[in-house]
Amino acid sequence: MKIAQRTWSETSGWQGGPPSGAEGAQLVLLFGGTKQIAEARWLAELRNACPSAHLFGCSTAGEIAGTTVTDDHVVASAVTFERTPIKLAQVRLSEGKDSLDAGARLAAMLPGEGLRHVFVISDGSKVNGSELVRGLLAALPKGVQVTGGLAGDGARFERTLILAGETPLEGSIGAVGLYGDAIKVGYGSLGGWDPFGPERAVTRSEGNVLYQLDGKPALELYKSYLGEHASGLPATGLLFPLQIRRKGDAETLVRTILSVDEQAGSMTFAGDVPLGATAQLMKANFDRLVDGASGAAKTSAVTLAGSTPELAVLISCVGRKLVLKQRTEEEVEAVEEVLGKGTPMTGFYSYGEICPAAPNASCQLHNQTMTITTFSER
Repeated sequence: MKIAQRTWSETSGWQGGPPSGAEGAQLVLLFGGTKQIAEARWLAELRNACPSAHLFGCSTAGEIAGTTVTDDHVVASAVTFERTPIKLAQVRLSEGKDSLDAGARLAAMLPGEGLRHVFVISDGSKVNGSELVRGLLAALPKGVQVTGGLAGDGARFERTLILAGETPLEGSIGAVGLYGDAIKVGYGSLGGWDPFGPERAVTRSEGNVLYQLDGKPALELYKSYLGEHASGLPATGLLFPLQIRRKGDAETLVRTILSVDEQAGSMTFAGDVPLGATAQLMKANFDRLVDGASGAAKTSAVTLAGSTPELAVLISCVGRKLVLKQRTEEEVEAVEEVLGKGTPMTGFYSYGEICPAAPNASCQLHNQTMTITTFSER
């Protein structure tokens, strides 16, 4: 596997020119600001440099290139596989009934024979990520694992774009299927947030929309905890996610807000908030966020089963970036310390992360985690 990586900005164009030596690349991973990913200016030069490659990526809340984190750039990573066929698929959310159906339709577009892994990137503002994952897993061959994330739009929450071919699209979901015995994939996902305050029961919810906690309007109760931060919702909600524990489950999931409905007193999250679950607010701990990134890297190395990672795709939640601020690159540097300085890294800051919670566990949607997918060819 060979990786050629370059960064493009509106002011400087391609830093060092478009990806060089990538004429035979089969895949170009592209992560960029919402405005920038929709620009056509950089695309022609990239097409000339990588004429046979599939383009796959999304808008972000920050781009990762090595240990550098940028905003409003485009990071292009051209990937040349030696023995790994790939296939792209894309569906529109508007074409189906819901996110569950979209996941099933997306999986059906990927031939099952020889499929080893699916890397998925979804619209970040219109999707129920939990339902998407369920739809994918139900339709994919048994044993095929899924990782990926939800596109971002900075802290604006206005629109997100998916590129899985020629044109960036709103309201869509894209996937790359990797085939054959040569490819090995590792993955890991950890958070680093601390719960506080009382646990409250989810007494009214529908999918990813939360209406009541302990019989009280959820938004009103949430605002009482946020205080002066409440006026900045939904963006400030990224600083105070909810820890969700389903009835009878030992493990927890973290959920962050995508939007609020003042009239209904409800909050819409990136994934399910099940009726009967308990919810508890969380807050950030700087050092634990960085340690979480390091832990995710260690887990990805374990699931890679001793192979040296040749590419790492990092997907971290925008809420972590808003908390870490000028220390954001520390979590990326922590990943490099584990994987090694020779491992090419790319990725983005997201509205949700898709990954198994542990090796051999079922895939789930997460929020506020650092999720890492590592790739290697035998």
